[in-house]
Amino acid sequence: MPSLYERLGGLDAISAVVGSFVFRCAGDDRINGKFVRTDGPRLKKMLVDQVCEAAGGPCSYTGRGMRETHDGMKVTAGEFDALVGDLVATLDEFEVPKQEQDELLGLLGPLRSQIVEVESPETGTALPDTYQAAPALS
Repeated sequence: MPSLYERLGGLDAISAVVGSFVFRCAGDDRINGKFVRTDGPRLKKMLVDQVCEAAGGPCSYTGRGMRETHDGMKVTAGEFDALVGDLVATLDEFEVPKQEQDELLGLLGPLRSQIVEVESPETGTALPDTYQAAPALS
């Protein structure tokens, strides 16, 4: 059976999905406050690398760990769930089959415990002033 990476369509397809997903998140008032100091090109590259590697592709994720990346952001459970909803909507937009969606979400879902700091259904919370975003790509 082909790898998930191959079934998703390879790097070009993953890049297209991630680009659309980042755009969707930027327009989602439930979560976009958490990205106000995020370097968009860096976020897209890191997400492409992370999804590509997790799906069995040739990429290597070289970014910070999920706990370090999100430490101090005060991400709520509601915001995490909204982000997952945006990912599913993007996968649906690209007509990614349910089996591949479930497999991808199964790989990414365990990261929840490293990202969510506030067990609350609240969304749209502000990014704390003390949060230190990763540096921009050079």
